[in-house]
Amino acid sequence: MELILASTSPRRRQLLSEGGFVHSAMAPGVDDATLKWDPVTPPHQWTAALALLKGRAAVEQVGARAAHAVVLAADTIVVKDGLVLGQPMTEDEATRTLKTLESGTHMVMTGVSIVGGGRTVLFTDEASVRVGVIGDERIAAYVASGGWRGKAGAYNLFERLADGWPISYSGDPTTIMGLPMERLGPILRRMLDPTSEAAP
Repeated sequence: MELILASTSPRRRQLLSEGGFVHSAMAPGVDDATLKWDPVTPPHQWTAALALLKGRAAVEQVGARAAHAVVLAADTIVVKDGLVLGQPMTEDEATRTLKTLESGTHMVMTGVSIVGGGRTVLFTDEASVRVGVIGDERIAAYVASGGWRGKAGAYNLFERLADGWPISYSGDPTTIMGLPMERLGPILRRMLDPTSEAAP
């Protein structure tokens, strides 16, 4: 069974490779930045629905190839005080997002959709992140660097930790990175092995 990642995120590709999964990647064909969260929808359901939407779009794109493949899609959001923060689109939005996250705790949720072998698995994993005082000058320099682009909540966990930002977390760090490998790894191995009798 071929593993197809419906994402062009280099972080997700890296996590899969580090987990020992040979895969190909493709754009999911869904611009989720144009989709707006409705507060009546619980955030964990929203990110799971976006992952499923991406996964189904990818299955349609690969066509007959999907019969012998496992298609993996994911979506990551940040939730602070009940509000969903996705990927900022402008420098001003990135600055507002980082100042919102500063000096407080937020949740990171990654929804995952896996389609293959006539089965669909859908789940959401969560991790908690505490951010201390970053400071306006540090935020401004980071935003000017463009490092926030394409990142939910405008940051990458390990990059910011390496840069000395005051961040701590609980839960699976790969969930914060965009692909919860602790839960995902065993499921993928079962679905990629057509002789396995274990259900995901």
